[in-house]
Amino acid sequence: MNKLIIVMIAIIVVISAMFTAMMIFSPNRNENIENKVTQVAEEILDDCTDEYEEMENENTIKANTQEEKTSPNCSLITKTYFSECKHMKSEYANLSQDFVNLTKDEIQEEYPEYEIESFATNEVVLYQEKEGTCGEHYMVKDKEGQVTIYQLLEDGTQKEIEVTGVTTEYLPETDKINMKNGIQVNGKQELNQLIEDFE
Repeated sequence: MNKLIIVMIAIIVVISAMFTAMMIFSPNRNENIENKVTQVAEEILDDCTDEYEEMENENTIKANTQEEKTSPNCSLITKTYFSECKHMKSEYANLSQDFVNLTKDEIQEEYPEYEIESFATNEVVLYQEKEGTCGEHYMVKDKEGQVTIYQLLEDGTQKEIEVTGVTTEYLPETDKINMKNGIQVNGKQELNQLIEDFE
């Protein structure tokens, strides 16, 4: 019977020791598990953050590389420089509906004889150089008492284009003398201003 009591006490001591050991080492084990869980969570968070930053960078690059295109209210300015008379002729127009929403390269394809001087959604400026004259050189003369407009042609000849209906009779003497020799003007704006001065 003593042996049985000793064996039972030994079993109780062993079980108590095991239970005590479990209690002592259990917090460390939980701490290790918590550390591992925290470490894994941080790695996942880092991976997600890296992926998010990559996606943001891709979106930013896409937004930055989106090409500028012409808008429906875009103006088109064509500039032509004429080497012989050294004049620049500019024409202004609204961009045709066929050319709305085009990129700079697409506009260049449509106007191969021009180079693009500037390109924006609301204004495109095209430039070219040509030999010859601009065709807007005029001579204003007195013809039978009337102020008459002649266009100066590239070959040096003059072509009558309009008899204005303005008489030279009431012009100042200096203008009458100048009109006999002919007053040369360049461009329609300068021509219109001169005729207005005579009226």
